[in-house]
Amino acid sequence: MPRRKKKLKLGIIILIILLLIVIVECCYQVFIQSKKENKTANENKVEVNEEEKEEVIPDITISFTAIGDIMCHNSNYNDAYSNGIYDFSYVFADITEKIQSADIAVGNLETTFAGADRGYSNYPTFNTPEALATDLKEMGIDLLSTANNHSLDKGYSGIESTISFLDAAGIAHTGTYISPESQNTIVVQDVKGIKIAFLSFTYGTNGIPVPSGKEYCVNLISDEHIINQINLAKAQSPDVICVFMHWGEEYKLEPNAEQERLAELLFTNGVDIILGSHPHVLEKMEKRTITLEDGTTKDGFVIYSLGNFMSGQVKENTKNSIILNLMITKHGDTGKISIDNINYTPIYMYKRASGVQRYKILDLAKTISEYEAGQAVVTSSEYQTLVNEYNKINGTMEMDLTN
Repeated sequence: MPRRKKKLKLGIIILIILLLIVIVECCYQVFIQSKKENKTANENKVEVNEEEKEEVIPDITISFTAIGDIMCHNSNYNDAYSNGIYDFSYVFADITEKIQSADIAVGNLETTFAGADRGYSNYPTFNTPEALATDLKEMGIDLLSTANNHSLDKGYSGIESTISFLDAAGIAHTGTYISPESQNTIVVQDVKGIKIAFLSFTYGTNGIPVPSGKEYCVNLISDEHIINQINLAKAQSPDVICVFMHWGEEYKLEPNAEQERLAELLFTNGVDIILGSHPHVLEKMEKRTITLEDGTTKDGFVIYSLGNFMSGQVKENTKNSIILNLMITKHGDTGKISIDNINYTPIYMYKRASGVQRYKILDLAKTISEYEAGQAVVTSSEYQTLVNEYNKINGTMEMDLTN
């Protein structure tokens, strides 16, 4: 074969080899790239799965505790006075743990803190030593309703002073205000991730006129005002709306028609929890299933009157009350709220016959058990009174819990 043809053939062979090498290299690079892409895709899939896992929101459950009317007659503050100071802490010693253990504890302040210079005073125009505010905070109270028939006992300046002393004690408050802006700024408490909006209204102020030009200073009950305030609360996107209502008739054991009408108004407009006051005695409580306009349902709760928590009153049924406990759950998958459990601690405003520091709020079940175990902290006749009051409370509350 001629030399020239041999060289041509060799060149073709070399070119073919080079092409094969290039093809193999290209295939290898394609393989490597595909492998990388698959790895990245798998990693991204794992990340997506991890993100999906992180989006599973757990349920949140809180304990919500409420007490009744916090009053302070002269017999109460005289009993708390010693060596130039007022100290009410002993009154709460038996039940403090019940309040402090709650995730949030609320009540109705049915007196004013107008200051010592105004003179401390009894019914019908209350002015209480401001030390009570500090002692309530130390007992575990987080928020107080201030709209009631005694809000203006010491006039507009009494409202200003009361708010000032509550702020100093670190207790949130709703119902009375020092400006239109504060009235329209809804109090919202974030409790472990559950946002609760609080509102408070009263039927009146014992005939004391609301100062002209300061109509904002106390929330008075009217359908229009209630709905407007609820709408302001809704604008804050709370999980729960709780409303204090100062309503009804004193010393009546059953709610009247107006209380029941207002309860329906509140529930219909989106309220979840209603806490009643003013009668100074216990009235029934109910758990409701509320049907909303869109057809969905939710839990609702009302107690028409929590009775007296602290007072110097002696009329029948004014010494017994309860510490109310609600377990509230926010469900992570839906954001829906449920009231899972309702229970209470029966209590009694006890007053020893003589001595100092005579007033004490008793945990009735605990005191009765101690007496029966031979640890007498009350007399035999007092023991029988406590048993009767305990049974009376349970009879009323258990009957209404079945509704």
